Amino acid sequence: MTENINWYPGHMKKTRELIKENLKLVDLVVEVLDARIPVSSRNPVIGDIIGSKSRLTVLNKADLADPGQNIVWEKKLAQNGDFVISANCNSGEGIKKILKQLELIQDKKNEGRERKKTLRIMIAGIPNVGKSSLINRLTGKKSAKTGDKPGVTRGKQWLTLSNGMMLLDTPGILWPKFEDQEVALNLAFCGSIKDEIMDVSELGLALIERLSIVHPDLLCARYKLEKTEETPLLTMEAIAGSRGFIMAGKRIDHERTAKTVLLPVYHIALSPIPSSGSGVGSAGSGVAVALGFAVATGI
Repeated sequence: MTENINWYPGHMKKTRELIKENLKLVDLVVEVLDARIPVSSRNPVIGDIIGSKSRLTVLNKADLADPGQNIVWEKKLAQNGDFVISANCNSGEGIKKILKQLELIQDKKNEGRERKKTLRIMIAGIPNVGKSSLINRLTGKKSAKTGDKPGVTRGKQWLTLSNGMMLLDTPGILWPKFEDQEVALNLAFCGSIKDEIMDVSELGLALIERLSIVHPDLLCARYKLEKTEETPLLTMEAIAGSRGFIMAGKRIDHERTAKTVLLPVYHIALSPIPSSGSGVGSAGSGVAVALGFAVATGI
């Protein structure tokens, strides 16, 4: 339905080099993931670069994901020895746990040392997962720009945390090519790829197709439909009719309908929904994206 999605601006290549060059300066990498799509939002390039360096994984936007799945993913991602904490950086939930964990890591590294060293941390992750919001919570002030659009943070910057630790921020980085287009769609649905480079109508149609499969009941409830139609396009047109998105000559406003479907997934969730039931760690399983409700996911 949608053409293959690839987005790798020049500044992302520079970010990759930036992370590689500065890795030796830090003790720990804090990788921020989107709790709704924990596998899709984990950049394999970052994992390759940091290698065996200690890593703390933050599942941000946990309030938009199924709480039960957050617990499952915390355990799953911790199996390789990483520290994993779910958080909502907008509200501050989970920040105290993160700070406590950082202090424990610092104490561990300073065991037996006469001269104690301040922990030096690098923040990394793909665009629009909430790295800047996390930094602002950790520093106790607005140190980094935040926004709903990917690509807000540019260049590296050293910051001091509220507990005196040093933090190196890096811009969001995607990988050069998405081998799995389902992963690419998940990133696009959740706002980690700039929508300016994609056909919004096609993206909205792809999301309607996904929702018609994994949560037709919620899709119908959201847009007051009796049922989903035979094709995603017909369902989109039914949504347009329900919302009154009809132009002169009885033409469907597909772009406005698509934006209406996509917007809640970008920014909000009103209440949790059940997991899609897909296998943990299955990169091909379906994302259960629920408009205006929440996003529970298996990938």
